[in-house]
Amino acid sequence: MSNRRYKYGKIKPAENDVIADCPSLDGIYLDEDEESKFMEEEMDEIRAMAEREETPGKQKRSEGLGRRNSISLPNLDEIKVFPQIQVEDYDKSKETIDSEATEDDPEFQNICGYNRSVRRKSVLSPVTPVKMQKGPGDDIEAANHSPANSITSVNSLASLLREKIQGLPQTLRRKKTPEYKTKIFVALLFIAIVILIVSAYFLYQQKILAKAYFEKIKLNKVKRVMKIYNNEGVPIVHALLGTTINYDKVLPCLPVDQRNDGSICLEWMDRARLYLNFIQLDTDVKCYTLQWTALSDSIAPTDCFDMTNNHWYGGGQTAESAWPLEKSEHDFQPFITGRTETHGWGNVLKRYFINSKGVAIIIDNKTPLYVSISNSKKQFCIRAQYDDFAFVNRFTPTPQLNYSMCTSYNMSDLHEKLSEHTLWDGLKKDDTLIIDSLLMEPVWEITSENKNYLTEETIYNFTDDITNSVLKQGHVLINEFWQNQVGDFELDVNRFPTLEKTMEMLKRRGFRVVFTIQPFISTESFNFAEAVRKRLLISERFSDRSIPALTRYKTLQSAGVLDITNERTVRWLIDKLKKVMDKYKFDAFYLDMGIAYNMPHYYQCEKALLNPDQYKTLFTNSLQGSIPLFGVNSAIQRPKAPSFVVLPEFESSWEGLGRVIPTILTYGIIGYPFLMPGAVGGDYDSPDTTANGNGNKMLPDPELYTRWLQLAAFLPVVRYHNLPSVYGDKNISDMAISLAITRQTKVTPRLKRFARVSLNLGLPIIRPLWMLDSEDPSCHTVMDEFSIGDELIVAPILQAGRRQREVYLPAGVWKDGIDGSLRKGNRWLHDYRVEENEIAYFERMPDDTRF
Repeated sequence: MSNRRYKYGKIKPAENDVIADCPSLDGIYLDEDEESKFMEEEMDEIRAMAEREETPGKQKRSEGLGRRNSISLPNLDEIKVFPQIQVEDYDKSKETIDSEATEDDPEFQNICGYNRSVRRKSVLSPVTPVKMQKGPGDDIEAANHSPANSITSVNSLASLLREKIQGLPQTLRRKKTPEYKTKIFVALLFIAIVILIVSAYFLYQQKILAKAYFEKIKLNKVKRVMKIYNNEGVPIVHALLGTTINYDKVLPCLPVDQRNDGSICLEWMDRARLYLNFIQLDTDVKCYTLQWTALSDSIAPTDCFDMTNNHWYGGGQTAESAWPLEKSEHDFQPFITGRTETHGWGNVLKRYFINSKGVAIIIDNKTPLYVSISNSKKQFCIRAQYDDFAFVNRFTPTPQLNYSMCTSYNMSDLHEKLSEHTLWDGLKKDDTLIIDSLLMEPVWEITSENKNYLTEETIYNFTDDITNSVLKQGHVLINEFWQNQVGDFELDVNRFPTLEKTMEMLKRRGFRVVFTIQPFISTESFNFAEAVRKRLLISERFSDRSIPALTRYKTLQSAGVLDITNERTVRWLIDKLKKVMDKYKFDAFYLDMGIAYNMPHYYQCEKALLNPDQYKTLFTNSLQGSIPLFGVNSAIQRPKAPSFVVLPEFESSWEGLGRVIPTILTYGIIGYPFLMPGAVGGDYDSPDTTANGNGNKMLPDPELYTRWLQLAAFLPVVRYHNLPSVYGDKNISDMAISLAITRQTKVTPRLKRFARVSLNLGLPIIRPLWMLDSEDPSCHTVMDEFSIGDELIVAPILQAGRRQREVYLPAGVWKDGIDGSLRKGNRWLHDYRVEENEIAYFERMPDDTRF
């Protein structure tokens, strides 16, 4: 045999050995040091077993020769001589085996028939020899044939060793694994450790950089990442500040730039300066103010807010009429009123945004504000930037972004705390009566694209049809064509020769009459020359002040704009309006002021405006108190009650109908509780409308008109442009009467009650579902339902041909308005059936109501 050994002490036979073909001898090699250690441990165990074994007689030992599977140990006292075999001296061991067992020995030939491995005769430790004495009559030959040296004993011990081998760790048995695999494993482990160390270091450095300010703010000054936490330590704002700075080195401000108001000042050299401060507005409301000042004309301070795990509301109507705001998508646009499809924002705005985690952002009015919303990036950004139209007048050398972030434990509480609570201030009793009249009675709009169709006869016939329809009289709204030319501010006597008598007749029938006025004076008006001469108009920038800036609006192809910042203009206008009102005894004026983009592009007023929209606020405030105002069609600041704010015009289509609810919800949230929707069926023509035969008006699809009428019955004001009777369908007329009764019994009392709440708390009359339960995630995204106060939920049909819809009811018990059944809230009603002549609504019942 060659000098090789199996793992665990087994001998690896050479190819020419007899036992080389025995499969039981396969194993894994051990080197000599490992084998010596292993053999020593095995001999220690064998000695211990021998000491415990009872002393057997020779007869028992001889009988053990015939038991192949037993473990027989020799009696060490009877063995006189036991050969000592050293591990290193393998040749002697070979000779011993060859001398005792040969190829012809039958016992040897049967080794391969055993399940246990063959073992050498010597089982003594190769390190510590055992001295034994020969007994009388015994010789070495006898000793060599003792049971300990028999094949049975060899196999028994081999079986013991094999059992020990099977219990050793699996990893030791795999020592044959190639060395390169071990090296690869070590290399990968090293790389993983390096990555973990680098990551831990990076995170540690970021944690160090994120310094805490005012307890709840953490700001990483280098990365300009800011987080605001609530009282439970949960982040509710994740903002990236100064995205346009592109400079990481930040330093404390110089002493000359510091403020003595407790604010923290940080400066990015030659780029921007940030002031951060804290105000405890209320026990539960904390506000953090941030003011960026650009130190270079090339910097437009920009902050962005993550919308991934929350919902945002407010600002104004977007192109998608998005509810919530993250459903919108538009790049940076000036935050001024416009047409949503071209300018990004609608006709009513406020610099107020609130999210579902109880955070509100309020931007200062002096900030030249641009806003972007990205649905794909889930990001909402605000920017301060001057331009050549919206923010052309610079009140600071460089743009400043100044805003506050206020937080509370939930959004409903926060919104209530931040709402204006003085709407009743300066209100008279007559003003409350006007509010109630608008909530109780419809508005009948008499309008035309051509002034020749609007005559005294038209007004008489229209009001006569209203009276015959058994509907309430209400308010008659006459558009700007009561004048011969827009800006005359005098009645066109050719088309209204006996209007004084007509007005008396309307009063007797119970109507209130409202005339529409605009701040525009047509170049064809006889007042235009006088206004130019007296410099009452907005002038052209970069030119002589006597040259008026001209614009277009609706049917006006060329018109000047009254400069309301000029006191002489205000007095002149009020005098004109009072004269016509005193003569014809109508009730109020409606202000049609257009959007910011209706101003001349190069406008210049006597007093500089913050932006074109400030003109609307000044115009409204200048007239209010001097003449009664019915409403305004555009605003960035709530007009004083009893004036209502009108929703934007919607096209006569199903898409237009779908925009009504999210728009009225948004306007209510941003601080306009007294809202007047557009006309039933839509405000202007679309492909869905058909001519009614007089060449003037277009009629919406009957089903569209029906569903629109159902929705309008639950809104603050019902406004008609087309009477239900014009369709000649008795079902439509009967449904209009039925809805008027439902409104009188179910809706109007609630509208009046929550109008008083609005005057006291500034909360909207028409509310989103999250104002009923701000902790319910389902309430945050419902955009086709609304509630009147917190008592009546309305879920209209808004798609063509639909007879069922999904309805969500917040927590509580609700009474079904269609079948009178009671329904448990905090769940969806799937496939709720609504017939063509029905609208789904649900009245809140007391909490202790039982089925």
